[in-house]
Amino acid sequence: MIKFYLKKKGRISLYTQDSFETLPAKEEILWIDITFPSQNDFKIIESEYNLEFPTRQESQEIEVSSRFWEDEDDITINSFFMISEDKHSYNESISFILKDHMLITIRYREFKTFNDCEKKLLSAPNLFISGYDVFGYILESRIDIDADIIENLSRSVTTLRKQLFSDETDNEDILEIISRFEDMNTMIRDSLIDKQRIISSMLKSPKVPQSLLNNLKIMIKDVNSLIEYTKYNFDRLDYIHNIFLGLLGIEQNKVVKIFTVVSVI
Repeated sequence: MIKFYLKKKGRISLYTQDSFETLPAKEEILWIDITFPSQNDFKIIESEYNLEFPTRQESQEIEVSSRFWEDEDDITINSFFMISEDKHSYNESISFILKDHMLITIRYREFKTFNDCEKKLLSAPNLFISGYDVFGYILESRIDIDADIIENLSRSVTTLRKQLFSDETDNEDILEIISRFEDMNTMIRDSLIDKQRIISSMLKSPKVPQSLLNNLKIMIKDVNSLIEYTKYNFDRLDYIHNIFLGLLGIEQNKVVKIFTVVSVI
């Protein structure tokens, strides 16, 4: 699906494109949001608006040069958004292209951040002068979500520590939970480090308007703090793991002593 967000006379309207018989004029476009694109979608949009899209494989590459690049006409960004589902965490890349006053996004799944951005666009159009403002809103919203994920994980780690001393907790469950929390913390940390690099690069770009630069300076401080908090969570999980191994060792020693006494009798 392709959604065009058009800005005319201070108002923003949503135009959903199902066919390519007519396309909006470039001058009217604030944001093009492309979800689950086909090769035909890419071909037509690239041709109409003089764009070049990264492939899905390119968007998933982890090299710094593949996450952010800037040329004379545009900025291309591939940013990690963490997903946690079915007790499994992983990072999904979303591509952003900033060209002139437009933002183009390419993604292969739905995200609450984008739905919230659409609502904000339509309800408060005066906040969005160009595609850079849309990008800034999406990035800031996602950082807030990452902060919530870290906070919830921290609470879960606290609960896990209390469960260590419960007789009702299975040892295999504890190990599985520790491993799952470590994976989640790793994924969110990687996602934040990715954003840290992107923001650092954007702060150096002459294309970024001053209004967004001011917000980016605040965002990078928030990201730096969150990265430090992930380190704190790693330390706590490592501490819990050591306590668990200690308790497990005590239990095993008790079993050995019982068998020793039984064998003597």
